[in-house]
Amino acid sequence: MSTGLADNVRRFRRAAGLSQEGLAEESRLSLSTVRKAEQGGELSMASLAALARALGVSTSDLFASEAPRPTIGAVDEANRRSLAELRRALMPPVGLSAPLSEPGEAREPRAVLQGVQVGHALYQADRYTSVARALPSLLQSSEAAVAILEGTEQRQATIARAHALLLTGKYLTQVRQYDMAYFALAEAIRLAREAGQTQLAATGVVGMGWLLLRQDRFEESEQLAAKTAEAIEPRISRATPAELAVWGELWLRVAAAARRNNRQDVADHARRMAATAGGALGREHTEFPFHWSAFGPATAKAKTIEDLALIGDYRGVLRRADDGPLSPEAAKNIGRLSPNNWNRHRLDVASAYVSLGSHQDAMDELISLREAADVWLTHQPMARRVMADILRTRKRTLTADMRQMAAQLGIAG
Repeated sequence: MSTGLADNVRRFRRAAGLSQEGLAEESRLSLSTVRKAEQGGELSMASLAALARALGVSTSDLFASEAPRPTIGAVDEANRRSLAELRRALMPPVGLSAPLSEPGEAREPRAVLQGVQVGHALYQADRYTSVARALPSLLQSSEAAVAILEGTEQRQATIARAHALLLTGKYLTQVRQYDMAYFALAEAIRLAREAGQTQLAATGVVGMGWLLLRQDRFEESEQLAAKTAEAIEPRISRATPAELAVWGELWLRVAAAARRNNRQDVADHARRMAATAGGALGREHTEFPFHWSAFGPATAKAKTIEDLALIGDYRGVLRRADDGPLSPEAAKNIGRLSPNNWNRHRLDVASAYVSLGSHQDAMDELISLREAADVWLTHQPMARRVMADILRTRKRTLTADMRQMAAQLGIAG
């Protein structure tokens, strides 16, 4: 945690007339956590949100602008080199005339869209290296097609390029290359709007909301998603499944941002709107490329459980984790969560277990996730926090599985 954030926690605590012990009691956090916050230690988003609620401020009010800590190291250097080709294709140098982009071989829009579909399937399968290798060619060939085609064909090429940029932004957000992801998503939204593809542009906004959330830009994420949801609000009786799904996902973004920013009423309203969209769909919906993720009643339910994890209601998480739309019986009728949403849901369950001292149950969840989504798991800070909590709080000797998981997630025992 930054020293500026630590200063803000201390300042708001004193303004509220609270001692560190009083803030610990009000926030339902340990005294050691409050002290850690005011000493610049690293805290989870759940702990920061609890502090904000206790202090009567938004979570964003706790954040501060300051110089970032140096992060150059072997991992950062490797990431910079491995993404060099993608960076050149996405963000070529710009001079006084045209950008100095490398000439690509123009592909027909249909071929570009087919490439995006293959790339998206690779992404869903957590084959991130394959996605990274496919993206430069897609970006260069789609850019070349827009440059040489005219009329209707150029419009089709523009739409295809917007799809390629959406895939790029989604991938880069997942691997935490946020500045590049922002560039890709912003350009995708711009091109989709210019081509009159409102649904595609709104899909880009869903991605942008996720990116802003990842950057702790809660107010902007909430406002962007809310305004877009209002702009595209469908007539329930006439809406296509894809329209309902994108609209519902936007409300999920509103709820997630508002909840993290201590705006309870806004979050509750957004969850109700998402539930309305999920209820209108009746089952989990996936229809790529009209809808880039999965959404339905089970997804809406899983996100309400994520809220419980955020406010520290760990028993509530475990009580509802496999209930209602998330039960095995319901899955037969309405469909299962997407792999990504399911994995995130089970991380919430693992976090609840470790918070309640059930280390082996938490490990069982992590092991299941490793078996189902090994690469995905290594990109999740939450998985590292769960494993770190196990290492810190377990009294007995670590099992072989615990040592192996800690090593995989890069946590020293």
